[in-house]
Amino acid sequence: MHDIRAIRENPAAFDAGLARRGLAAQSSEVLALDQARRAAISQAEAAKAAQNAASKQVGAAKARGDEAEFERLRALVAEKKAEMAALEEDARTGDAKLTAILETLPNLPLDEVPDGADEAGNVETHRWGTPRVFDFTPVEHYEIKGIAQDMDFATAAKLSGARFVVLRGAVARVHRALAQFMLDLHVEEHGLREVNSPVLVRDEAMYGTGQLPKFAEDSYRTTNGWWLIPTSEVTLTNFAAGDILDGATLPLRFCAHTL
Repeated sequence: MHDIRAIRENPAAFDAGLARRGLAAQSSEVLALDQARRAAISQAEAAKAAQNAASKQVGAAKARGDEAEFERLRALVAEKKAEMAALEEDARTGDAKLTAILETLPNLPLDEVPDGADEAGNVETHRWGTPRVFDFTPVEHYEIKGIAQDMDFATAAKLSGARFVVLRGAVARVHRALAQFMLDLHVEEHGLREVNSPVLVRDEAMYGTGQLPKFAEDSYRTTNGWWLIPTSEVTLTNFAAGDILDGATLPLRFCAHTL
């Protein structure tokens, strides 16, 4: 999510970056929401200060028998308390609106990224090896005769709906073997630490890896608010979320097989 401070400091650069991605300027709307939110916070703090000051004077007015002043101060305390509550609600509403905009705007491109309207604008910067030329027409893996018989989409659709598959026989064994090969390679040869992590996570974890809000409609969520992770990248990345790490413990290198 974009840092509001960076937008405050250089709104023109922010809009220029969005323009390079083919988007309209957003800084005016963002900064207006930010200003309204900050004003509500400031006014709420002023109301609280006035409430506190009046509260201190209530006892003194009562002690000297000044009933008129006592009642005036009591009414002022109640008034400032209600004013503060309303302003705090305005600030919360403004913060929610500001966050909703900032978290949906795409990242700004780096200066060295070439401009382009579509993939035709891509620039090849490096090539390794030679693309293979087939003497036959390639097909998708699930269309290969020896594999297709053990990939059961019909049963999966009956069990779970679209976008699922049941693997059987040799294909299921190859799937398991590939996962084991990947884990063994990274642990034994590259020094990573194997992890078996939860497959259900909170909102914060999905936001932390960019799954939300962009991919919310393509993700699965339980009725109590947990999200089913797309890959273990979500959990592994969030291991360090919100923590200050001791430099001596770095780097932290993990690997996992997403079940």
